[in-house]
This record gives sequence, structure tokens and C-alpha cells, in this order.
Amino acid sequence: MPRKLFNALTAVKVKNAAPGRHADGMGLQLLVKESGARSWVYRFMLKGKSRDIGLGPAAGPDAISLADARDLAAALRLKVKAGIDPLEERERDAASALAEAQAAKVAAVTFKATAEAYIAANKESWRNLKHRQQWENTLSTYAYPVLGDLPVAEVDTPHVLKVLEPIWREIPETASRLRGRIETVLDSAKARGYRQGENPARWRGHLAQILPARTKLSRGHHKAMPYAEVPAFIAALREREALAALALEFLILTAARSGEVIGARWSEVDLAKAIWTVPADRMKAGKEHRVPLPPRAVEILEHARQFEGDYVFAATKKKPLSSMAMSMLLRRMKQDVTVHGFRSSFRDWAAECTGYSHEVAEMALAHTIGNAVERAYRRGDLFEKRRKLMEAWAEYCAGHGAAGEAGTNVRPIRGEVAA
Repeated sequence: MPRKLFNALTAVKVKNAAPGRHADGMGLQLLVKESGARSWVYRFMLKGKSRDIGLGPAAGPDAISLADARDLAAALRLKVKAGIDPLEERERDAASALAEAQAAKVAAVTFKATAEAYIAANKESWRNLKHRQQWENTLSTYAYPVLGDLPVAEVDTPHVLKVLEPIWREIPETASRLRGRIETVLDSAKARGYRQGENPARWRGHLAQILPARTKLSRGHHKAMPYAEVPAFIAALREREALAALALEFLILTAARSGEVIGARWSEVDLAKAIWTVPADRMKAGKEHRVPLPPRAVEILEHARQFEGDYVFAATKKKPLSSMAMSMLLRRMKQDVTVHGFRSSFRDWAAECTGYSHEVAEMALAHTIGNAVERAYRRGDLFEKRRKLMEAWAEYCAGHGAAGEAGTNVRPIRGEVAA
């Protein structure tokens, strides 16, 4: 019967051993390759099969000493004796570690990052610049404040509803398009392996059971406050100290869209010149829009400086006011109107109580004027005329003149009606 080896190797033998396998005993072996590379191997028998498991290098900066190799082999022998296959155990541990690493990687992928990746991958194939900007603007204004920093794997129905419900009745067309964009982003995330399960933004058979169909909502019309009631509403609004109240008054005075106001950054504002320049990528028409700021709007901005952050109306240093903040304020004030409807209030006032032309009022609302030929010849934006109009609107909102008197208080400059 052959003698069993036990501690047959020495440090010198490990260093000088020729290519081949060299047994130390009790299953521990030194493997030397033709290249001179040396490593430790533990050979064991389990269920009638011989198997090898590597223990690590026997030479080099990360070398395992002979004594440590014997200790590792001894620990593995105990596992084998207990019926545990150390090779399978190592594979399971490696698979578990990989799964944990992948889970951590997926958890780090936010909804915003996924959306931005989708837009970057697809924007060149979209039909026009306006379409790309609408994708970015609607997600930035309404979705990112709620979903942006969430791991895309965790976005669920309550999160989607938190985005959609505040605007579903007020701006149904925008809300419906936003829902579709969120659904597409989440589908993209699933295709990339970032999430599993059903899409919580899916309409048919899911959100259709929760939200009213868009066809049942008013299309193209936003419930507006009669302009005669706006001064009294502004007075009540000024009694509130909430940031949303400042934002809403600023929106009314500038006749801007809610997304433009919520996303306003200090870098867009020139207080000295009383001008707010909204960049093209945040405008519905995809064109830069200069907004003349009446004195009260400037006063609001100066007051808003106490709230730290990049955004004018900042919920935190890095996040703007929630898209639903102004709508919720209207509800608390028991006003059955929409935020967007104040643009209609302004437009009705301008038409009925002033002598300013259609073009000036429409440009104040950042609407596209005329056909392509007319727009090609119109180079200016009627800014100074719009400034006078917005100052008159701010005076009216402050209660300086009743609705019936506004027409006599506002004097267009010469040639204005023909502009």
C-alpha cells in the first residue's frame, strides 16, 4: 500500500519545482506551468468523482504561502467531509455576488437617466425639432420632479398617477402625451434589463380603469377665471405666504405657461432690464421667448431670492416647485379654474379692454403668428409694445381700474393697431 504524503513540499521546493503537478499531501498540490507560473490546487473526491479547485497563486506579489495553502486545503477538507462540494459553493457565491452587483447597478439607474438615454438614442429619427423639445419639456416639467431620481425599476402605478392626476383634467392632451412618453421610457428600461413586470403607465387594461378617457374631457379648453374676477383673486393670493402663491401670481402677470414658470432658472432672468428670457428648449413652439417683466413681477423675483436654488421657484436647491403645487393652491382657495386658464383670462382682457392688436397679444402668449411667409418677413418680437401691454395687465391685476375702465386706462402707442 503506497505511503500517504503529508507536508511533502518545502518553501524551497515550491520555488524551484519543475513544470508539472507536485503533491504536498492530503489533496494539496502545486501546479507549475511551462511558463513558470505557479498556483495551488486542492484535489478532492466527492460522490465518486475527482475534482480540482484552485486556491490562488504560489508565486508573485499576491502569492499564497505554503502554510496558508495548507490551511485553505484543511478548511476545504472539512467541507468535503460534510458532503459539501466547495467548487459548487464557490460558483453559487460568485453567481450571488454577480446578481447583487447587477441589482446594485440597476438600482442606480434612475428614471431620468433612462429617459435621457432613450431621447438621445431616438431624437435623430423624430420628425422635427419641436417634437424632440416637447418630449424633453413635458418630462422635465411634469415627470422628473416626481420620477426623476427614482430607480427606474421601482416606478409603479402610484408614482405614475402622482404625475398624471394633477394635470389629467386641466391639460388632457399634454397629460395623455406625457403618459405615452412615460410608458415608452419604462418599456425601454425593461428592454435594457433595468426593470421587470407590467408597465404601470400602460393605458389599456390598466390606467384606463383609473383615469377618465381623454375623449370625455374638454379638449383644447382650460377652465378660466373671468378677467373681472382676477384683481380680487390676486388680492387674496397676496395674503398667502406659500411659494406656490408667488409662482402663481408671477404666472398670471407674465401670461406664461406653468411649465415655463416652474422650470425658470435664475440664469434666464435679467432683473436690471426686467427681462426673463425663456430658452427655446423650454418653449412649446421651440423658439426663444423674451418676457417683459412688470414691476410687480420683478418684486416677486426679488422676494423669491430668499429661496436658495438654481430654480427661481425652488422646492429644494436642485429641484423646482412641483408641477401640481399651483393647482393644489387653487383647490385650497376653492377656485374651480385651471392654472393654464389664466392665459385665457389675460387674452380676453387684452381683446375687450385694450386697443392693442391681435399680434401683440398673441406674441405675449408666445403663440405662433401668421403663416410661414409672414413669419419670414417679421423679424421683431414687438417687445416694447408687449412691455406696455404687460405693465397695463399688471396694473389691472393690482386693482387699479375696473374692467369697464381698462379700455380708457390703456393707451396704445401710435401705429399700434396697424402693427
